[in-house]
Amino acid sequence: MALLPIIETPDPRLKAISAPVEKVDDDLRVFIADMFETMYDAPGIGLAAIQVGLAKRVLVIDLQDKDEETGETIKDPRVFINPEILEESEELSVYSEGCLSVPEQYADVARPAVIKAKWLDADGKEHVEQIDGLLATCLQHEMDHLNGILFIDRLSKLKRDIVLKKLAKARKMAA
Repeated sequence: MALLPIIETPDPRLKAISAPVEKVDDDLRVFIADMFETMYDAPGIGLAAIQVGLAKRVLVIDLQDKDEETGETIKDPRVFINPEILEESEELSVYSEGCLSVPEQYADVARPAVIKAKWLDADGKEHVEQIDGLLATCLQHEMDHLNGILFIDRLSKLKRDIVLKKLAKARKMAA
């Protein structure tokens, strides 16, 4: 496994629309393992393939709950290949989203609270599931990446400009 470099805004590759995966094979599974390693190292809870330079419809998510008794992290890695949203609720959920491609910046984003999604797993098996809560938010956020959309694109121009100015200032201070 290998750590992959995470692309950050304003890299134009983040605006690319990712192509469907034609075949789920061992090469793809190795890439998925690298994506998980990269996401955990960042650390994050979701990562789309385009964020590490591959314009394919693949994303990984692990919400990483904490065990209430031991405090240890419980991993629940999930792979979504060629994900589609089949239905979405009218009810919205607002969550303070962040993104590994827009480091250390957060903003409230409203998304459908419940979605019905279809995808393939790492074995090529199809799943259809109704999803809510943080997983629904995260899946929609990562699917946006597959369509060249960042969470900041869902903000008003004023809020987006504020986030981008904060990011530029943070980068300047780090340089």
